[in-house]
Amino acid sequence: MKHPVDAHVGKRIRHRRWMVGMTQQQLADAVGIKFQQIQKYETGMNRVSASRLWDIANTLNVPIAFFFEGLEKENGAGVQTTDIMADKEALELVRSYYAIPEAQRRRLFDLARVLSEAA
Repeated sequence: MKHPVDAHVGKRIRHRRWMVGMTQQQLADAVGIKFQQIQKYETGMNRVSASRLWDIANTLNVPIAFFFEGLEKENGAGVQTTDIMADKEALELVRSYYAIPEAQRRRLFDLARVLSEAA
């Protein structure tokens, strides 16, 4: 049975990999393992060792703490995720947002802020 923390870390690996446009095979090649192992990490079926998480973090250009963001303790009965980036639509929106040139992106950001305040 997979531990909720392992599942969360796996989701964060998958989301970051997706955000940078990397395939499972490319990530596996970069850290020196088979892509099937990346699949197991991403589903939480296999726990990621500290050294492997270090390699993955370096490859994906994030601090190790990134993989634990959004975790909260839930009265000792498990782990609850509060990670908005766990939503595929949110990930796609962020990825699309950063594909927009900076000047237009800033204007879009200002528009979104005004719309959210009016809602």
